[in-house]
Amino acid sequence: MPAPDPRANPILLGHPAAEATVLEAISAGRMHHAWLITGPEGVGKATLAYRFARRLLAGRPAEPSLALDPANPVFRRVAAGSHADMMTIERAYDPKRKRMRTQIAIDDVRKVNAFMSLTPAEGGWRVVVVDGADEMNQNSANALLKVLEEPPPRAVLLLVCSSPGRLLPTIRSRCRRLRLGQLDDATMHTLMRQYVPNLTDDERSRLVTLAEGSPGRALMMAEDEGLAISTLVDNLLANMDSLPLSKGYEIADQLGRSETGFSTFMDLLRAGVSSAVRAVARGQGDPEQERMIEKRPIDAWGDLWHGLTRLQDETERFSLDKRQAIVAGLGMLTGKTP
Repeated sequence: MPAPDPRANPILLGHPAAEATVLEAISAGRMHHAWLITGPEGVGKATLAYRFARRLLAGRPAEPSLALDPANPVFRRVAAGSHADMMTIERAYDPKRKRMRTQIAIDDVRKVNAFMSLTPAEGGWRVVVVDGADEMNQNSANALLKVLEEPPPRAVLLLVCSSPGRLLPTIRSRCRRLRLGQLDDATMHTLMRQYVPNLTDDERSRLVTLAEGSPGRALMMAEDEGLAISTLVDNLLANMDSLPLSKGYEIADQLGRSETGFSTFMDLLRAGVSSAVRAVARGQGDPEQERMIEKRPIDAWGDLWHGLTRLQDETERFSLDKRQAIVAGLGMLTGKTP
């Protein structure tokens, strides 16, 4: 079965230290007014935030756990987005441009101050989750800072982000931080058996390897032909010298049919380059990787990786032509230009 939306997901594995920190704060009654939950994409940050929120809204736990029964009314209302004492702020859909906004709008952030200043409807806490806090623009961040500077009583702000360096230092300094790391392989295998039981053991193992400790990334690749794209990337890296320019357009057309094909392709291309460089540098590379890496100096491979990262980031951030970006990326890889 596919993983539930974070607000409706009762499962969180691999982060016992973070959960213990939250549980201790709730149980001891020493609740900080703002928490910054950081870590790589897809490791469970938003799932932890909603788990935190549900437990806080439900009252102190009778047992040493943040888990809440999915049948609990608080769980159901948070999952449905209908709890009177909880608000979620995230990038919204732009009806004019008919696509998701690239940033969190200031008007959405301004709602936080009014919401958190209200008396809790159910006598407990008011909780706001800002999912993708690093996607706030300067004006949105400044509006949020005003809330952090004068926090209202019985209100908690949970900021979820993968790139905390993009946040204002004054925001980071006012938050208690919870950093989530990548999951180990055993935990990843447990989740994959539950979420993608239709795959073979070999396919799940391949997903675990590619996802590098991120169940979210693994599930995205499972749903969006990530295994097929992985095979495509492996073939590209093994045959760089003989790759014609026309192949770039062919691949771009093929990936254009997928909602997230571009992101998956670029992620796996960069991962393939960095994996090969690390393996060879440690003397652990296979003959194919060694042949690939010897084609240019190690420093040049680093420049290539950074170039591909910048290309992907700018293409996604500014909604540029993904087809041309794929062609440009393959040109960088092969040293050939259209």
